[in-house]
Amino acid sequence: MPTMAFQCSYYLEPVDTRDLPRRFLEAFAAILAHSNYGPVLDTVSRISAHCARCATTCPVYQASGEPRDIPCQRSELLLAIYRRYFTLAGAIRARAGTAFELTEGYINTLAEEVYRCTACRRCKLECPLGIDHGMITHLARWILAEVGIVPKALRVATREQLEGKTHNTSAIPAAAMQDTCEFLVEDCRDTYGMAISFPIDVEGAEYVFFPAVSDYLLEPDTLMGNAAVLTATGASWTIGSQYFDGINYGLFYSDRMLDRIVSMEAAEVRRLKAEKVLIGECGHASRSAKFFIKTFCGGRAAPPVVNIMEYTLQALRAGKLELRPGAIDARVTYHDPCNIARSGWIIDQPREILRAICAEYVDMSPKGRENYCCGGGGGTVSIDEIRAFRTGVGGATKAEQIRRTGATVVVAPCANCKKQLREVCEDHGLGHVQVVGLHDLVLKAIVPPPAMQVAPPDGPGQSGA
Repeated sequence: MPTMAFQCSYYLEPVDTRDLPRRFLEAFAAILAHSNYGPVLDTVSRISAHCARCATTCPVYQASGEPRDIPCQRSELLLAIYRRYFTLAGAIRARAGTAFELTEGYINTLAEEVYRCTACRRCKLECPLGIDHGMITHLARWILAEVGIVPKALRVATREQLEGKTHNTSAIPAAAMQDTCEFLVEDCRDTYGMAISFPIDVEGAEYVFFPAVSDYLLEPDTLMGNAAVLTATGASWTIGSQYFDGINYGLFYSDRMLDRIVSMEAAEVRRLKAEKVLIGECGHASRSAKFFIKTFCGGRAAPPVVNIMEYTLQALRAGKLELRPGAIDARVTYHDPCNIARSGWIIDQPREILRAICAEYVDMSPKGRENYCCGGGGGTVSIDEIRAFRTGVGGATKAEQIRRTGATVVVAPCANCKKQLREVCEDHGLGHVQVVGLHDLVLKAIVPPPAMQVAPPDGPGQSGA
């Protein structure tokens, strides 16, 4: 297979370069024909989209200072192709010999530039015309994916999720997941004096729980906190053994993959005759399920989607969950994951919980929808070979935000944000800062009902963060 040495900063599987420009344009045309991107691109391509006000809000450009990182500059790479090959004006210029021709080198440049963007969509806040450069970045990535140009880290994980034996991005067998749950039950009993459970394959439950599957490997306290809340409140919930991964990398690079992955979530809910999808602490997992299960899996008939933080707050407000005020004595701040804050619906809910349990809580500035990306958004956190760029450029502004709060604990309710922020703190001299999930702290603050109490609490569960 003819291949080209793509000059990308991330690893690729071999790229078939036979008639690459033609295949790129065919993929572009097919996507325009079978999606609603066409009217958006047509509108954006006709208006002035080069004022560069987006540069004032982009954390990547603010750190790098390179014009290539200005959002509208990057979007122009795709818009130029659209104008040339999909508009009448482009056809006329081509006949006159004044239009550019798409080349392998141009596609190479596009492939590099769209993965310097974290797709945080902060630029949209400042754009006077409301142009969504994050959406344009996503579309460019999707077209590239259709011709085989995807960072290897994303492609391998998605292939295992959709076609592998385990059907999850971390390749965890169902038996290993169940063993982990059994260990966490014992650990929670021994460390926190609480009896929790992780129901598996219970039919007719209200919720099927889909955390980021990496939590089973990396975030035991987050999972124990999730289970403690659900057990304490008497929730009707279960984990499906056939599909238990909330991660959806399709949100980052391909609507086709996005569709297939949320369809697997919906299918597991149907298999277990459950009612709702319950997503764990993960920004992109929450956004992909909340907005796209309805799109791809039945519209109004699709199962409702709830984030675990919404559930916890509702239980706290209803008096079903008791938390100890001031249980966390460290100085705590909160990081807003882009996919559930700026692009979602979860901003105040976790803060209300934190204020209920923290002796000293402080917000970052700016916060909420205006907060800065961790620097690893849009799937870039999975690409370890670009860590220096992710933390040194993409995460530079976030590191300064954290430093200004004086906090020693950063709550980041997102698997990707946790990984990125831990690396950001390590690379920016913030090694004393602990990055945890919201339910890591809830676990330490929960007052278990009598039925959950196994032994007098003994250990780190009753100390500050």
